[in-house]
Amino acid sequence: MKFDSALGLEAHRGPLAIAGKILIYGLMVVVFTGPLVGLLISAFSKTLDPTAFTLWPDEFTLENFIQAGDKNVYLYLFNSFVVVGFGLLLQMLVSVFAAYALARKKFRGMAFVMLIMLATMMLPEEIIAIPLSLVLADMPLLHVNLIGTYAGMILPVGAWGFSILVMTEFMKEVPVELEEAARIDGAGELRIFATIILPLCRPALGVIGVFGFTMIWDQYLLPLIVAPESDMWTLPIALRSLRSDEEVGIGVLLAASLLALLPSIIAFLAFQRQFMRGLTSGAVKG
Repeated sequence: MKFDSALGLEAHRGPLAIAGKILIYGLMVVVFTGPLVGLLISAFSKTLDPTAFTLWPDEFTLENFIQAGDKNVYLYLFNSFVVVGFGLLLQMLVSVFAAYALARKKFRGMAFVMLIMLATMMLPEEIIAIPLSLVLADMPLLHVNLIGTYAGMILPVGAWGFSILVMTEFMKEVPVELEEAARIDGAGELRIFATIILPLCRPALGVIGVFGFTMIWDQYLLPLIVAPESDMWTLPIALRSLRSDEEVGIGVLLAASLLALLPSIIAFLAFQRQFMRGLTSGAVKG
């Protein structure tokens, strides 16, 4: 597979060019992977100096992760998995159905709906924090209090303008002729959506899956509003609490940080193929 870099290094040949490529690529690897390697090594080491970079811990130990368990880090990790699991599933369901309506159907007010979604993406979380807390404390029509529940952290992330816009633009590129041929064969609306539209949108699903996972996993303000007790905290809130706790050593904090980082990496690797196809096929347009 041919790979062309933005620096145009492929146009140069010879020993000096090869040495230059190795140097540049080596520096890129150090810059981008250095902090991750340092975190990984320090989390399994007894060292108290996180700036001491080594390729192998001086004293390999799991004590940091054991102490992290004593500080309820694994409970916070479980809470994060619950929120991101159900939240991402709900978000992807809402995104694909909303995008199908916006991309394949024509109705009055479509431009206004798109404008509202764009507006929600431009509002900082701090602006909607107070209105959101009031709504969650007394859901309109239902009059249900979602404060202190998982649902209070899941429902607000169920609809994200970015995911809907990505899916909408991708579904617009699906040939209408495929849908018309399926209708001639007697396929219904739901069958067309499930057997024709969705399979062709796998790259876009990879894109919104990766970005959606990261967005929900990194949520800080929403869990802070919804979780009044520490047993409902997610890992980002717990990291802030551990950082301000003088009794917690740097090793425990690094172990918790590693646990918070790994799921995002695993999610990217899981969706990597579809994610790259989605980016290169125009699912995200700049």
